[in-house]
Amino acid sequence: MTRIGQMFDRARQQGRGVFIPYVTLGDPDLETSRRVVLELEAAGADLVELGVPFSDPLADGPVIQRATERALDRGFTLEKGLALVADLRRHTQVPLLLFSYYNPLFAYGFERLVSAAKQRGIDGFLITDLSVEEAEGPLAVLRGAGLDSVFLAAPTSTDERIRKIAAYSSGFIYAVSRTGVTGARKSLSDEVQSLIRKIRSQTSLPVAVGFGVSEPDHLRQVWSRAEGAVVGSAIVRCIERNIGQPDLAQRVGEFARWLKGGC
Repeated sequence: MTRIGQMFDRARQQGRGVFIPYVTLGDPDLETSRRVVLELEAAGADLVELGVPFSDPLADGPVIQRATERALDRGFTLEKGLALVADLRRHTQVPLLLFSYYNPLFAYGFERLVSAAKQRGIDGFLITDLSVEEAEGPLAVLRGAGLDSVFLAAPTSTDERIRKIAAYSSGFIYAVSRTGVTGARKSLSDEVQSLIRKIRSQTSLPVAVGFGVSEPDHLRQVWSRAEGAVVGSAIVRCIERNIGQPDLAQRVGEFARWLKGGC
């Protein structure tokens, strides 16, 4: 069982939901990203999604788009991101999921990247725009390296597509709570409950819900229906609001504690 699978298994045995924050690597710089990940773990993160900056982030809303621009403006590269992961692994064993579009991974060389990511301590990949119809090659590489492959299921996904997503996923399945781009919302979509039921009919893998999860009540709602709650834009917005503050990482940790503490 992978580190991600072990984490979900422990949480199930403890009867609690899993907290999964997202950060954009290199936002506003790599050293700050390192401190933020460690603070998030201290605040109770069970897994951290590490977003790879990409120049054309079509699935992301304005908050994560701006984070991507800041990271790229500071000279982010995948090589630097992997070096950061290796440094993190000297301090933490929290599961780390590389979250990316396929283009930068392909440009790096996918097999070379997977090998390097494995060596440096990445536990799995979530490639947002890799469709199941085109996933067999990359999936074989990931499975050969013993890394998890996490796929997105959306409210618009057909039963057949969900069946394929379930067959191709390992670690967990990421349920997108609503159609559209990423971004914090005041309420969660009613579509997510139906989506979770469809996923459950196809697999026993854990389900994590993301897109729009940004308040303690959202986490409470998600955990009543699924194993994990992903918080992305709200975490990235907290980083953005505190750029230039010497205690930025600590403030992000406090925000994460508030999210979990309200539950």
